[in-house]
Amino acid sequence: MRWGLYGAAGVVFVHREADGTLTVQLQKRSAFAHEGGTWSCAGGAVEPGETWLEAGLREASEEVGAIPEPLEVLGEVTFAPASDWRYVTTVVEVPARFGDSLNFETDEVAWFPPDEVAMLDLHSGFAAAWPELLTIVRTLAGSSK
Repeated sequence: MRWGLYGAAGVVFVHREADGTLTVQLQKRSAFAHEGGTWSCAGGAVEPGETWLEAGLREASEEVGAIPEPLEVLGEVTFAPASDWRYVTTVVEVPARFGDSLNFETDEVAWFPPDEVAMLDLHSGFAAAWPELLTIVRTLAGSSK
């Protein structure tokens, strides 16, 4: 299923905990959303003139709340099932955990250790992208920030 005339974008937020471990934010999609009941990152349709990152951040703020700054973009993964449509997921480090269910699209927001994400009931598109997203997250784990 494709959502958004200009494509769609999402953001995987990553936070380094006080002990140095990483957690990633996911949202549990409501029954009103595509593949409701599954876990994915916040995201949605790109509006005209938006970059992938702008769209993902806008959608995330609408779905899970104000995003703490400063942000650091770590990388992105593009899923392009057709020549005229794509879904771009950006991995972004944030300085603090945040998030709550703010609208009908989200049942729950939670933070998970990256190695536990694949064990969740994931949205099929997010599940397909997760191995590549995890590689990006792990680059942060290897850094000495």
